[in-house]
Formats: sequence, C-alpha cells, structure tokens
Amino acid sequence: MSAITDLTISELQAGFRRGDFTPADAVRALEDRIATVDPSIGAYLSRDFDTALAAAEKADISLPLGGVPIGIKDAINVLGESCTCSSKMLAGYKSPYDATVIGKLRSAGAIPFGRLNMDEFAMGSSTENSAYQITRNPWDTSRIPGGSSGGSAASVAAREAFATLGSDTGGSIRQPAALCGVVGLKPSYGRVSRYGLVAFASSLDQIGPIARTTRDCAGILNVIAGKDIHDSTSLDLPAEDFTSQLGRDLKGVKIGIPREYFVDGMDQRVREKVEAAIRQCEHLGAELVEVSLPHTSYAVGVYYIIATAEASANLARFDGVRYGHRAQNPRDLLDHYMRSREEGFGSEVKRRIILGTYVLSSGYYDAYYLRAQKVRTLIRQDFTNAFEKVDALICPTSPDLAFKIGERTDDPLRMYLADIFTIATNLAGICGISVPCGLVEEDGKALPVGLQFLGKAMDESRLLGIADAFETSQATARPPIG
Repeated sequence: MSAITDLTISELQAGFRRGDFTPADAVRALEDRIATVDPSIGAYLSRDFDTALAAAEKADISLPLGGVPIGIKDAINVLGESCTCSSKMLAGYKSPYDATVIGKLRSAGAIPFGRLNMDEFAMGSSTENSAYQITRNPWDTSRIPGGSSGGSAASVAAREAFATLGSDTGGSIRQPAALCGVVGLKPSYGRVSRYGLVAFASSLDQIGPIARTTRDCAGILNVIAGKDIHDSTSLDLPAEDFTSQLGRDLKGVKIGIPREYFVDGMDQRVREKVEAAIRQCEHLGAELVEVSLPHTSYAVGVYYIIATAEASANLARFDGVRYGHRAQNPRDLLDHYMRSREEGFGSEVKRRIILGTYVLSSGYYDAYYLRAQKVRTLIRQDFTNAFEKVDALICPTSPDLAFKIGERTDDPLRMYLADIFTIATNLAGICGISVPCGLVEEDGKALPVGLQFLGKAMDESRLLGIADAFETSQATARPPIG
C-alpha cells in the first residue's frame, strides 16, 4: 500500500483507471505515510482523515483530478477547516467558506487533504516563523525546507502528499520547491484567483501548485486557473490547456541567461549545477542568449518596501474585535488593540508591519513607497525587453543550499537575500517555475539544487513545455526519509 505514495498524479490516475487501487486506498496510504514520517518532518498542522476518506469513496475518477488528494497551505481557506496562517492570531479560526481554488479542485474531483505548515502569514523563507512547529527538510532533517510554503514542499518531497497548493509572494513556492527537490510553479499575476487566500501583499501574492513533476503542475493549473467574479485582479482569458506543449524538445527555443543572476556570493556548487543544466538545455537544442536585467540590484529593496507596506494595510484587520486573538481584560480600547496584536503576531510579522507602516507614513511615502513603485515599473520593463529577444530565462532558484535550522534566525537581512533570484518575478507579474537540477553533498547528506525558468506574463504553456523538456532529460532522485 505504501508504494502508492511514490506515484505522481499521472501515475495515480492511471492506477485508478486500471482498477489497481481506489481513491480511498490512496487516502489510506497517505495517512499511513504521514503517520510514519511526519513526526520527523512536521509538514502537517492538521488533517481530517475521515472527511477525506468519505470524499474518496464517492470520487468520480473520470474528472480531471478525480480522487486525487491535494494538500493545502494553511493560508488558503477550506470550508470547515482551520486556517491559522501558522499564527497565534488565528488560533481556533474555522473557515466559513472555500477559496475559489478549493472550489475548482472539488469540481475537478480532487480531495483537499490536510493543512500544511508555513511561515506565519507567509512572511519568511525557512518555515521557522510558524507559531506552531518547525518543518524540516526531508533530505536532511537538521535543515530548513525553505519558505514560506515549506510544509507544502516538504510533504511532496517526503511522499506525504501527491501534490499541494502553496502561495508565492516573493518566491514562496519556488524556493522551498528548489530546496526540497520538487517542482514548484508560480503562475502569472491574475492567472489564478486569490479569493480565499489570506492576503500578505495583494499586488504580489499568487497561488500555485507544488508537485513531483512539471506535468502534474500543468494538470493542476488547468483546474485552478481562470477568471473569478470574487477577485477583480483575476484575468478573463480564453481557456487553455497547459499540458499542450509538454513532451516537446527545445529545438528552436531561445533561452536567455541574465548576467545579473550569476553574481559573486552564490554557493559555488549551486552555480556549477545550474551551469551544467544550462549546457544540458543547449544539448537539447535550445539557443542560449545572454540578456541583461539592469535593475535587478534594486529588486530586494523595492520588494521589502512594497510587500511590507501592503502587509501593514492587510494585517490591520487583525485587531481582536471581529475575529482573531483577543487580549484578556484590556484597560481600554487602545490597550485592547495593542495587546491583542502584540500577543497574536510573531516577531517577523511585527517587523514587517513596522517597516510597512514606516514607509507609508507621512513624510516618507514619497521617499520610499512611491519611489519603489517607480523602480518596480523599471524592473517590469527589463523583463519585457528581455522577452522580446528570448522565449524564457534561466537562472538559479536559490543562491544557497538549504541551511541549518536556526542558522539565520538572528540575521533577517541574510534571510531576505535568500529570495534574491525569485522576488523580481513577483514584482513584474510574470510566471516562473523551479525544477530540480541535481544534488550536492554537504555534511554527508545529499541536498537538492533548483533551476528556475521564467516566462513572460500569461505564457505558462510555453514555460511548462520548456521546463518539462529539461526535467525529463534528468534522472530523478528522492530523499532518504522513511
């Protein structure tokens, strides 16, 4: 039974159709696997086995994701389930509705299964900022899995989930996917509805899949993409089959190498693996073109102004009045507000709220926030110019390997720089995907390296085809856990 959990979604569905096993068997196999390995991984905050099993027993396997269990990041609302965003602020909160992506999964026959750990309110790159537990990397449990969707990536790598949904504000799908050796897709801004995703930074957030293959990510995107009347930023685009360009080679494809993404300070072993992957793409028929993204050096600063400003506004709703943590026996209304937020939020969330409030404050708005928005426009234009010459860009996903738990908790700036190759994608609103490109040995353990492909806005089909061509040319590996 446990072998079921090693399957990709495509293989799982083929097994359903052949009658080798049922969706109920898949749910039971996942539950057994979680019980075995999750005590050492800590990916799941909770799961409702009985509800998932009941859904599996009546699943229609003829549907696009019929009978497939999908893990859900704890920032995405699922009717009747907790949605804490890994924060004490939302402890005990039960969602009264389904996010649009959850409704789409259900309509396609999928089974939402489990709440996955994350950095609190999606603010972090290591999943160490969760108020409840630390998630560990299945390749080396002394190391972080990345963040903020660390539980989503670790569970897929550890075979505790066939696929999951995460959210990506500055790399929070792609970076943990890279560090856990799985595939993570950040769709273009507006491709997938954000209704039901607890907002961090509304102009940057995007929901996307994490899975073991590009094909599985494409299949999930087929289901969750589309216009939503509940989200005015979702785009009304013609229906598209995102698997349409899978299985092709790279002949005639132009891939750009951004010179600014190969800089000093990157782990040399990561650089070597990425450069080998670039040579592999050339071997597969791609034409390599050097391009420039000249405003890249401003991306981290711009991101941490815009993202914190939007977070400051979005998190103002958590005041202990209508919902969320409420301080006991406040002296007055001001004390109620201050103590509720002091007690409910963790240190990283407080840091970002303070930064965001500062850059929006009178006298500083023009100097920081308005200027950051202008530079954001320049960053977006850099990508537009590059995509006039090439079909996609190629670069590292993360400059480093997964680091040790606790190694950077006292160094926020160093932690922020972990997203240096991913945040510009969100600022520009384009699509990006991370796929595994090899293993590096560190302290006697094999650790994954992620390769990132970036595509222009709304060009997911071509991006997925390019990533699939590279992925299928590589040997796959799985972590030693369990």
